[in-house]
Parts: sequence; structure tokens; C-alpha cells
Amino acid sequence: MSRLAIILTLAALSTSSAIFAGNATQAVPEYDATLKTHAQLPAQSFVLPPKNAPLYFNQSGRFTAKDNHRMSTAYGIYDDVTKLARPFPGQPLQGFSGIRSLGNNQFLVLTDNGFGTKANSPDAMLMFHEITADWKSGRVIIDKTTFLSDPNNKVPFPIIDETGKQRYLTGADFDIESIQPVSDGYWFGDEFGPWLLKTNKNGVIQNVIATQIDETLYTSPDNAFVKLANPGKDAPPIITKRSGGYEGMAISRDGKTLYPLLEKPVYDANTAASETINGQPVLRILAFDNVKQQWKDSIRYYPLAAASHAIGDFNMIDAHRALIIERDSGQGDPREGWAPNPAQFKRIYLIDLREVDEKNVLRKIAYIDLMKIKDPDGIAPRGTQDGIFSFPFVTIEDVDRVDEETIIVANDNNYPFSVGRQQGRADDNEFILLNVANFLKAK
Repeated sequence: MSRLAIILTLAALSTSSAIFAGNATQAVPEYDATLKTHAQLPAQSFVLPPKNAPLYFNQSGRFTAKDNHRMSTAYGIYDDVTKLARPFPGQPLQGFSGIRSLGNNQFLVLTDNGFGTKANSPDAMLMFHEITADWKSGRVIIDKTTFLSDPNNKVPFPIIDETGKQRYLTGADFDIESIQPVSDGYWFGDEFGPWLLKTNKNGVIQNVIATQIDETLYTSPDNAFVKLANPGKDAPPIITKRSGGYEGMAISRDGKTLYPLLEKPVYDANTAASETINGQPVLRILAFDNVKQQWKDSIRYYPLAAASHAIGDFNMIDAHRALIIERDSGQGDPREGWAPNPAQFKRIYLIDLREVDEKNVLRKIAYIDLMKIKDPDGIAPRGTQDGIFSFPFVTIEDVDRVDEETIIVANDNNYPFSVGRQQGRADDNEFILLNVANFLKAK
């Protein structure tokens, strides 16, 4: 290689991230992101259960002690880090793990399954919201909250509210992480099954669909039908890892196809290891026919930059291209020096579902770095140093296109546990608009 070629190669890599896909190393160009505006919903935001819900749901967080034993005394569980106590009166409006832009600064957001696990969330109600972002005041307004329920007994296993009239669903029943509106209701992607859930516009379950493609049944350790084996017996087949089910789920522009994306690589029983292609850790993107209500046999593979990474959200921006959040497990701004495991890798990638190699591994077209967002005018109320704003949350799980130049990004604050913005303080739900015009045009 000539000296000039070497110089050009080094210059390209200085502004790119290299990943391995197929049989070639691919340089992924980085694009700038500039903060346009910022709004937030305070961490301590709550909603009352529906009037026809059992009184049991008037309190939440009873099972969030380290041993998951019940604590019914209000505020009986104390958190040394955030100085907050639980159980709470009412239901926290926390953990937004899916978003869709509705236009006019209105958004559809999905509250996560509760307090992080199946064991500690049986009193956390599943719900989604229509919100308005008032960018001038920096406030987030909850316009409407809808709770998921199963009065028609469509869920094929026992639920927490099994004997209730409305049969409201909880974070011990499903871990819903993605939402897509359709003409007659909503689709949700779940991590426990992993399941696809279909509801009407009132959040009433219409169908619960297992993930079975050809002869492969996808199950996780939290699947309601998985039974632990007796000592000496073979363990049941597990394909997806715990907290590795459907984290993101895009929908085609014509509404005919859902694209559920697993959060973590599947477990390969043949190698007793996480799935890789040519040594590259990959996540499976499946396809579901929304019209015929059946799985397609096509599988695409999203290449992770590191095996320890996970994805946060996945939405189409046109007929073929999509945005995917890829993140590490760190939290806290490394510039501040207080976080034991600070955030390092928080990116949004642009992909095209048509652009795959011979093994169906997708090409990463471009990315933006959420740890170095330009904020020259000091718009952000916190998190900007020397004109650079960071989004240092452990779980950034919301991204969608707003217009041809702008995307919205938000965090899942895992209330009351995540501490990424400020030492010793539970994270708020932060919403930001980013100007990424060149990024959205990348090819």
C-alpha cells in the first residue's frame, strides 16, 4: 500500500467505527448530531389505576427488595443510592421503552414491564400513553393512558389478575418493550416469551402469538411454558436469553410486515455459545405478516459492535431504511468521574433492510454518537460541557424520525433504579430532538 493510501485509510478510520460483517471489515461513518430542544418528565411521576382495577394495584413496588419478598408497608424499602423509598402509592409513569411520532409534538410511548424482572413486577400494571412534548417549557404532558387487559381470556397461561373481571396485565405476565400502532389497535413485542401481542385500541388483548419459524420455537427462561428439568434430566430448549427477547420492533410503511428484533444474540445449542456469523455477534430480525397473521421464514442479522452490547429501539424511517439504537451497559457521564461503570457506547445506527451480505448480515450505513451531541447554545438543562451534551443512560430505548432533518430520542429511566444523569439521583424521563439531516441522508 502506498504512503498516500495509508494516510487516507487512517483518516477515514479516525471518523468511523469498524465492524466485521460477512467476510470484510466495514468502516461505518460517523455523523454529527445537534441538540434542537429538550423536555423531561420527572422521575417521581405516577398515575392512578383504573377505577375498576383491583385495590391491589393501588400500591406498586412491594416486591422490589433484594430477596423479592413482599413489603406491604408504604415506603418500607429504602434505597441507599437514590434515597427513595417504596412501595409507592399508585403506578409509576416510568421506563419508556418504545416510541412512535404522531406528529404535532405528540408521541406514543410504552411503559416498560415494571421494575425490571418478572419476579419483582407482579403489581406493576402494563400501560402505554399518548403524550405531548411542550418544548418551550421543557415539560412532557400525559394526554392519555391505556392499560392492557385480557377480559376475553386470550392469554394462554395464568396471569396475576387471573380472577379479576377485567384481568389487567402486569410486569409478571409480559415484558412489553416495543409498540406499533395499526388501524385497528396496537402490536407489542414481548421479552418473556418472546411473544407478539395484539390489542384493540382500548388495550384489550386480541391475540398472543408464540414465535415459531419452521421447526424452531423461540423460548426464553421466562416463558410461561418453560419448565425446569429435574436433576439429571436434560434442560428444556432455550433459544433467547433472559431479557433477550423483543426489545425493538419496526413496522413496514404499508403496515403489512412487523420486524421484531431480539435484544441479545440467541443461544446456539450446537456450540453452547451466543450466535455469531464469521465471529461477529449478531441479533436476529424476524418478519411477521400482519395481514395473514403468520411468521415469514426470512431472517436478517444485525451485527453488534461487541458481544456485550444490546439494542434499545428499532423503527423504520422510510420504505427500506431504519434506525437502531445500540448501547453498552454503562451509565453516567465519564467526564464527571463519579460513575463506577460510565457510559461509553450509546449510538444510533442507520440500516437498510435490502442491504445484506451473502449470509443476510445487514450493513451499518452510518451512526451518530449520543455521548457527544453538539449543544453550542447550551439548550440542555443538564449534561452539557464545553458545548457537548451527553445522553449517558444505561437504557436508551426510544428513537423515531420526526421529519426529514429531525429524530426524537428518549431514555428508559428504570425508575427508581437507574442513575445516569446525576450522582445519587434517580433519572428523569428525558426527551430530546436532534438535528441529524446529513445522517438521515447517508447511503
